[in-house]
Amino acid sequence: MEHLFLLLVWLGTGDGRYLSSNDMYFRSIDHCNYFAAEVSRRFGSAPDIRYNHPDDQVTAYCVPKYVDTSKVRVY
Repeated sequence: MEHLFLLLVWLGTGDGRYLSSNDMYFRSIDHCNYFAAEVSRRFGSAPDIRYNHPDDQVTAYCVPKYVDTSKVRVY
């Protein structure tokens, strides 16, 4: 058993929001936060954030978890 950081990735907003990913564990909070920032980054040709559809909203963050490292992949 070991304390790790779990990356949670949510898609959408409001009632349509759902957990898209909850299986990436990191030993380093810095590595976890890096991937959280990267997966939630937006690229595109829309000049204004108001043109982004709410279903395309991404929220990602890391939470500490105590897990059995023999049962999960650790990055």
